[in-house]
Amino acid sequence: MQYDLTDLKVFLAIAEEGNLSRGADRCHLAPSSVSLRLKGLESAAGTALLTRQARGMTLTPAGQIVVEHARRCIAQLEKMHADLLPFAQGFTSRVTIFANNNAVNSYLPDDLARFFALYPSVRVTLEERLSHDIIAAVAAGRADLGIVALETKHPELDFFPYREDRIVLLTPLQSELAQHGSVSFAACLTSPFICLQNGAALHTFLMNQAASLGTQLDVRVQVSGYRAIARLVSSGAGIGFIPRSAVEPNLRASLNVVELSDPWAKRDLHVCVRRQSVEKNYFREKLVDILCDYGELADAIHLSPD
Repeated sequence: MQYDLTDLKVFLAIAEEGNLSRGADRCHLAPSSVSLRLKGLESAAGTALLTRQARGMTLTPAGQIVVEHARRCIAQLEKMHADLLPFAQGFTSRVTIFANNNAVNSYLPDDLARFFALYPSVRVTLEERLSHDIIAAVAAGRADLGIVALETKHPELDFFPYREDRIVLLTPLQSELAQHGSVSFAACLTSPFICLQNGAALHTFLMNQAASLGTQLDVRVQVSGYRAIARLVSSGAGIGFIPRSAVEPNLRASLNVVELSDPWAKRDLHVCVRRQSVEKNYFREKLVDILCDYGELADAIHLSPD
């Protein structure tokens, strides 16, 4: 059961053209050479694959089966070649992402799943950082790309829109803070807080905002994720701040979601990349393309493997 790849390609050309001579022309081979290859393939298969007729050649039932399998085999080999091409050109197969807490716990997992479906061999290192630390890391080449909750000018980076989001306040149903259409962060500081654990980007950010107002948060409970914050708030344990994207629909009936009036509550996410790469990374381009969902993005940020 040994089949030559060239024989299969020749057979497909003949089958699709319905003619031996045209199939030979398509493969840039002499008809006599193609005829020999066809005989060899039929000998390996142990049966006739084509029926010779006055006006050309038609597939036998066995030939139809070979056509279907040959097409799949050749398509798979072409896919393998395409997947190997970046390695042959010297590109790395690892992408390092620094992202803020908002992206890590909302949009990024689904987008990474889309990326892995297309490039299963790529490995991603994902670290949660504060936005300003992310920008410094990408600029220094310690991360291939970053996802930040701000857009700023940097001489070495380009920024592209990723997702629109904002920080909202969660309160128990009977909380007085929910009686208004929106509330300021300062007005919340007398209430006990349900927060993420120390070191989480959002927790650090909120602590810094409180410090800028000359006070500190009254942290009643620290938890590991947004879902736990929402459940504790709904139980009446305190108030909490999470991205709107992280508010689960099934919890909206058991708590209030209140807009924050502070300008920093608007937390639109951006992807940042270095304009001049430290090293070639074909897969960074592909990941950025998926994150931003722009067909023209690769040209815009000059990340083409060429």
